[in-house]
Amino acid sequence: MHPTPTPHLTVPGYYLRPRPRGFAAHISASPPNLRAVRELTRSELLTQGLAPGAVDSARLVLSELVGNSVRACGDHVPLVVEVYAMSYGIAVNVHDPDPGVLPRRRAIAFDSAEAEGGRGLGLVDLLAPGWQVRRSAIGKQVRCRVPAEEM
Repeated sequence: MHPTPTPHLTVPGYYLRPRPRGFAAHISASPPNLRAVRELTRSELLTQGLAPGAVDSARLVLSELVGNSVRACGDHVPLVVEVYAMSYGIAVNVHDPDPGVLPRRRAIAFDSAEAEGGRGLGLVDLLAPGWQVRRSAIGKQVRCRVPAEEM
């Protein structure tokens, strides 16, 4: 058994709520808060005994989903980021306040050398196949499951 993370009550725009085998972080989207959530994801999932490759995949999915929320809603958008280990892999869920702006794949090929951006959802497709978008009490939730095996 590992120690449960302590909520960070002194960091503005960042509140951590422990949950079994993971956490829910309520954040104001900013580079420092995203770094903190990415590092927490790494340490929590490694503590849960998950393979480093799966942990890296979950961190990348998390970054892409937060980036999509920031592009849709603006800088410092309030988000809820949930990460936890499950028997079938790693759950990565990101809630943002705008139920009307849904993530969209661009029409450009994933491996096109001419693409300047728009590869994020292609990466999410590869790393977390079958991801979903649902309306939530907050606005919308993007739910992903990253396949993973314990070490």
